[in-house]
Amino acid sequence: MFVLGITGGIGSGKSTVSSYLKDKGLIVLDADEISRKVTASGGVALPAIAEIFGRRALKDNGDLNRKYVSDIVFKDRMKLDMLSSIIHKYVLTEMEEEVQKLREKGTKCVVLDVPIPVNRFIALCNQIWVVTCREDVRLNRLRDRGMDLEDAKRRMAMQMDDEEYSELGDHVIDNSGTIEDTYKRIEELISQELNGRGIRF
Repeated sequence: MFVLGITGGIGSGKSTVSSYLKDKGLIVLDADEISRKVTASGGVALPAIAEIFGRRALKDNGDLNRKYVSDIVFKDRMKLDMLSSIIHKYVLTEMEEEVQKLREKGTKCVVLDVPIPVNRFIALCNQIWVVTCREDVRLNRLRDRGMDLEDAKRRMAMQMDDEEYSELGDHVIDNSGTIEDTYKRIEELISQELNGRGIRF
């Protein structure tokens, strides 16, 4: 089975790429979706998060207090790394288990949509496509989502830059232009890297 990783910084448009592949018929495992699951009420990651960030990190109903935790971690790189380490552990474990199940079923290809390419993600993938985008375009997208400009800049600064992402990838998809340009680049890679391996959908 061919495991394709899609990664990129916040606002880069990696979800646009993975959604396109999903619409084409590929199975996509989304790290953000799994992250929400492991941090929902009763989620396996919550005890470790509460241990580090205190009881205020959890709401009365048991859900993660995302605003409280976000306000802390996006001002403190060390705390962000601690939170990421906890969540990544559970997210990657679930991804690895799902990949194994799909492999046993004889699935030809699976896509992993992961914002931060930690070592376990890299080791799991046969190939990684990195989605990049100009900073001004990313900021506009994040503002359109309702994010405060300074908050958006702070979150972007906490992540790797496009050059660092690109060094980890096998191919780069520049999502700074039109959506048609992005789709054209994806189709090129589908033909070159997936169809060329007998993966057709």
